[in-house]
Amino acid sequence: MHFSGRAKDEDKMKCENDVNCHSSVSSSTSEEEDEFEDEDEAIQEQAEEYKEPGDVNKYEDATGAAQLPKTTQVVFEIQSGRPVPRLCEPRHLYGVSGHVSQTHSRWPKECVVIQEEIHHIEWTPPSPEPFCIPKPDEYPLYQNVEGGTLVYDAQAGKEYYFSGSRAGGNRSPLSQACISLPGPDDTTLLFEGRFESGNLMSAHRIGQFDYELMLRTDLYTKKHTQWFYFRVRNMRAGIPYRFTITNLLKSTSLYEKGQKPLLYSEEKARASGVGWHRVGHDVSYYRNGRFHLDLPCFSLSWSFCFPYDQDTCYLAHCYPYTYTKLWEHLSEIERNPRLSSFCKIRTLCRSLAGNLVPVLTVTSPSRKRGEWEEAHKPAIVVTGRVHPGETNSSWVMKGIMDFLLSDTPDAKLLRDAFIFKLVPMLNPDGVIVGNYRCSLSGRDLNRSYRSDLKTSFPTVHAMRTMVHRLCEEREVRLYCDLHGHSRKQNVFTYGCARAADQQLHERVFPFMLSKNCPDMEGLKDLAGQQKGTHFSMKDLENLGAHFCDTLLDYCDPDRTKYNMCIRELQDALRQETILTLASSQAEAPHSEDGSTSGSNSSDSDGPPAHLEALQMMNRKRSIRSKKLRDSSCLVRQREETPEENKDGVVKESQGEGEYTLKPLRVPRHMLRRGKQDAPREPTDANTKMSVLYMVFDKDKGSLKSKSDYLHHLMAGYIRSRIQLGLENSLSGLDLGPVQVYVQQKRSQTNHLSGLAHLGGGPSHTPHPPLYL
Repeated sequence: MHFSGRAKDEDKMKCENDVNCHSSVSSSTSEEEDEFEDEDEAIQEQAEEYKEPGDVNKYEDATGAAQLPKTTQVVFEIQSGRPVPRLCEPRHLYGVSGHVSQTHSRWPKECVVIQEEIHHIEWTPPSPEPFCIPKPDEYPLYQNVEGGTLVYDAQAGKEYYFSGSRAGGNRSPLSQACISLPGPDDTTLLFEGRFESGNLMSAHRIGQFDYELMLRTDLYTKKHTQWFYFRVRNMRAGIPYRFTITNLLKSTSLYEKGQKPLLYSEEKARASGVGWHRVGHDVSYYRNGRFHLDLPCFSLSWSFCFPYDQDTCYLAHCYPYTYTKLWEHLSEIERNPRLSSFCKIRTLCRSLAGNLVPVLTVTSPSRKRGEWEEAHKPAIVVTGRVHPGETNSSWVMKGIMDFLLSDTPDAKLLRDAFIFKLVPMLNPDGVIVGNYRCSLSGRDLNRSYRSDLKTSFPTVHAMRTMVHRLCEEREVRLYCDLHGHSRKQNVFTYGCARAADQQLHERVFPFMLSKNCPDMEGLKDLAGQQKGTHFSMKDLENLGAHFCDTLLDYCDPDRTKYNMCIRELQDALRQETILTLASSQAEAPHSEDGSTSGSNSSDSDGPPAHLEALQMMNRKRSIRSKKLRDSSCLVRQREETPEENKDGVVKESQGEGEYTLKPLRVPRHMLRRGKQDAPREPTDANTKMSVLYMVFDKDKGSLKSKSDYLHHLMAGYIRSRIQLGLENSLSGLDLGPVQVYVQQKRSQTNHLSGLAHLGGGPSHTPHPPLYL
């Protein structure tokens, strides 16, 4: 659907409230309308100029004057001396000018969100903030919070997968997550994390100024706890508080090397103009003795003082950069007439929750009339925030955008030479809800580029489609995906796996970047000149500017710098090879800190959470279906207590690793009857059926077909059950001798194997045992 600026208000509201609505809303200002009129006049003159005698204009009015169709999206190209109409590029498609409602954050419909606008000023410290001295390896074990007081609880709902979204989240009245203070003298801190990008699940007060916190895992997952961002009130100034986050899952962290958390004080921002800054002493990161999903948990603990009494403060893992802040920046760009001439903001797609994913196209407009992008220009693609908790990538992206849109000669040269496709936020849903790694599908989008599930992973699917289309139209000179790392210092680059003769060329761009910003970028995982200090927001933005500056060196037609870098890399690689051969016998073990992934997302692979839940429901439904039960020789496991088991077969509770009993119906064709069948007695619903019991390891698979059952009757048939069950129903029938071979449970394999066969006599060769 396409709504013009004259669309009805109710139509607009309907479009905004529909998560599946892929609409484009556009409007034109008075300046744009004047521009459109000028274009109409030029098009009309152009059409009249190339009109041949005898041609009939279907848009002529009653007077015979040529009239053009009432549209502003048709331009004419001259082909073989004739004007050929074509559609021009839409204006302000999904833009934010006049359509701020299109950019409101959409939350999962079960999320409870506080409706308060949170704004933080940007501030750069006068000098780099140093790391703290790591605490010695003498850490306390995790304390039992049962002895403490629960002061904040924002437990998520029982939803296991994403089912819908709406602007602002849950519309029910806001429930209170923190405790109520009995009086003004109560010093209990008041926590809150139910805002955009916030993450805090619970807080316990275990001492007067000591609190233990737990983070919420990524929505619709059971893992990924690293990003934290929450608010604190009712504090006292000058008193050392201690916070301990107890459910982190990474075995190593930069906090072990002295990294400090961030603090933002609203009172300090008003009084001194100071924004986010590093705080904390006695910072420690240690294994606390807890387990989550059979994985060890780790704690981050630090002490600090609040600067003011009764202040409103925020603490965070890294500088927050929200979805709302991104659109505020894009709105400023669209409102600037100078920038709109070479920067177009469009929508790549909508996310799973219906949030817009913007894409910026930055290039100098083509000199050819009716065209904006020149076909010969190569493309540069940069993306960020596929992992929502890696906020530093957004600040680097902001530096890239600001540099490319500036008036500097280098920025103009880049716009003239390239077409830039910038996607600042590939995972807006995860950013909004405060996830660390996954989207609302419960999966890591960075592991889903090859998936064909467009509706489950719309952002990466649209990104892949855009890159494929670019590759068909023009050369894509460079693709860069911006990330953050929680265990590695410095700025570093990972390249593509290439052949040996191409590896040097892959290293040229990082090598040039290290020369342009030696204080941040360093090769061989070495720290730059800012070793032992934190990067500020300005440092990250400057890195984006250095990235653009390096593009000029990398793509310079004069290959002097490029060839010089190749020679230096060859010498470095030669020396590295010699050192590697010399130390091959004393090879150091691989350090987990050198992981390229930053986090293990193996549990986030596979189908999305909602499809996985649907598969589970279908599986349970199919097991309950009568048709499947009748087609199988297996019957559902009978729950039987030791007192009810009169035969004494099951004497103990069935724990992990023990064997269970499942009843089996005797197939009719197994019974070899005599010459005359015995008459059947009438049965009713209460008559007990004759069954055989098969012993098997419940952790292994069981027989799935009747043919397997016929050829390999399992060991462990209880003789008493066979006698009791078959004496009445099989009386008068000759089944021949019954031999049962049982092989006892092996300690190494921890499972029981056996064989039972009917008929054949002692000379019959038994089948080999079948292991389940």
